[in-house]
Amino acid sequence: MSLITHLQHKQVLVLGLGMSGLSCVRYLTEQGVRFAVNDSRENPVDSTWFKQTYPNVNLVIGHWDASLIAQADVIIVSPGVNLNEATIASNISENCQVLGDVELFFQCVNEHQIATKVIAVTGSNGKSTVVSLLAHIARELHIKAQLAGNIGVPVLDTLNTLLSDDIDCLILELSSFQLETLKSMRATAATVLNISDDHLDRHVTIENYQAIKQRIYHQSQSIIFNRDDALTYPNKLTATQKVSSFGSDVAQTDEFGLVNSAQGLQLMFGQQVLLPISQLPIAGIHNALNCLAALALGYQLGWPLGAMVKALTSFKGLAHRCEKIISHDAITWINDSKATNVGATLAAIEGLAKAKTAEQKLILIAGGDGKGADFSPLKQAIDHHIDYLITLGKDGAQLAALTAEAQRVHSLEQAVFMAKQQASQGDIVLLSPACASLDMFKNFAARGECFIQAVHQVNRDSVQEVSND
Repeated sequence: MSLITHLQHKQVLVLGLGMSGLSCVRYLTEQGVRFAVNDSRENPVDSTWFKQTYPNVNLVIGHWDASLIAQADVIIVSPGVNLNEATIASNISENCQVLGDVELFFQCVNEHQIATKVIAVTGSNGKSTVVSLLAHIARELHIKAQLAGNIGVPVLDTLNTLLSDDIDCLILELSSFQLETLKSMRATAATVLNISDDHLDRHVTIENYQAIKQRIYHQSQSIIFNRDDALTYPNKLTATQKVSSFGSDVAQTDEFGLVNSAQGLQLMFGQQVLLPISQLPIAGIHNALNCLAALALGYQLGWPLGAMVKALTSFKGLAHRCEKIISHDAITWINDSKATNVGATLAAIEGLAKAKTAEQKLILIAGGDGKGADFSPLKQAIDHHIDYLITLGKDGAQLAALTAEAQRVHSLEQAVFMAKQQASQGDIVLLSPACASLDMFKNFAARGECFIQAVHQVNRDSVQEVSND
């Protein structure tokens, strides 16, 4: 019996109606599968539009429906839905099959024997940068690649393209939430970039979080780990799996690393010099490691190393990830709103600290919803590298407690104004929250846009003051 035939004989429930949930709705409707949809939010979509577009789908919103959950034979759960939530956990029947959209996708891929190569990337930080780098490299090498998963297109929306054999490589960014329900992936190469204290409000312990991240290794032919992060080392391997690595130290044969030379730090492949990091368009040691990870993954797919290195130099970087804001005040304003956890902020601080001069001040704006994270690992970096700390948001007080010099504010606009007062020409102001944004904003992108607008406004105000004088 095919997968779709199997589903047509089952009570199917889509749990959660975000981007991935809607992609499941589209796919199941196309396949003629009858199903229901449940979301606890009052208005996850326009209900009138949904009922007009999908008149045969039972949509229940505003609460988790215990009856629908209990009756389901198959639940397709969105990544943002916590299966441990009381109403959900207590009503899922013992024989119910629970899977995510990525698992459903790979079950379809395997059933149709689709041979497209898959690169899978996870990690607490840098995964969006690495998959975007890979997509950029593929374009430069004229390789037909599709970016999907936790970034870009939901995976089920790529199925028709894969079935028509138009794609050479599928590049997937996978979150821990997606990996929780994934077991059928057959990746060509996969990496865990790094692991830091993140999402412990859902995963509870760092050990559990690590185990979930490492599920990506169990479903890949080649494994690339980070030599700088012991939590990324594979915990078990099969005899047929290939293993490689990247790191900030000297690389061994067929591995990627860094070497300090008279020309500065160099990207290396074994003993082969690839490129000075000064020629990379994205700054900081953490981004040099992201570049090495992308090269290591592409290399496992047989992409030519020289062409990949050349392609790195034309990469433009990502919005809200260590993004320099254009200003005319001789202050370097950096929008790192996508730094939603401690590890990301640590990477940004340390990466910038290594690049700045002794005369430059580094001012940090941080805070938001810490998701239960331990902020103490930031204390040493703040003490050594941050000249002035401004905090805001739900857990701003916890961050402010890391140093006696911190200043708390109530809005991002106020934080930017205060940073402007503290900064002189040549200084760096970094928004790197170490927290999620949902206590104050729709998402990290909205927070980043607010920061950009506040920087532009404070500069306009400064110009106006000068003209009034």
